[in-house]
Amino acid sequence: MATYDDPRILRAIAHPTRNRVLHELSAAGSLRAADVAQRTGIPANQASFHLRQLAKYGLVEIDPDAGRDKRDRVWRLTDDDITISPREMVQQPGGEAAYTVFQRSSVAWGHHLVDEAFKVSSDLEDDQARRLVSESSLRLTKDEALELQQELNQVVARYRETGRQPSGEERDLYSVYQLVQPMPDLAGEADPGAAT
Repeated sequence: MATYDDPRILRAIAHPTRNRVLHELSAAGSLRAADVAQRTGIPANQASFHLRQLAKYGLVEIDPDAGRDKRDRVWRLTDDDITISPREMVQQPGGEAAYTVFQRSSVAWGHHLVDEAFKVSSDLEDDQARRLVSESSLRLTKDEALELQQELNQVVARYRETGRQPSGEERDLYSVYQLVQPMPDLAGEADPGAAT
């Protein structure tokens, strides 16, 4: 797991298209720019540009073993798990502004994922097979919360590896959005403990 504290990296991954490129590479393992273009619906020259930008910041690299020959450029993530350190990030020059842009983009994406998850399809079977929304409340120590997060990450990593293997079945890209955090206060409540 690579932890980044360079504000320029946050700006690079806050871009929605680059973020999607990272997701595609994470799921697939290695892809050519043409594959990225096909999966994201952008022109191949734009896919190449975004891949080069991500490479500039050390997030992706050429996978020399995946190409058919030396001219065949296949890209992969430098690390499957990109982690940022917000505290260290905001202390860097330009870090607070970069973090604000990244946070705004991430919150918007999170809202989009939740909105899509709660859409009701006319095809009940499609809804049940393709979407699962689950929320659980647990009483945990800090160590137990960390252990839970690590176990969830291991399960996701196992399925990521399975999805990268050749298969006779076509696989769709799924989003697994995890939050393990202390329960926040009620939205819009100034003092949730105050008597009414």
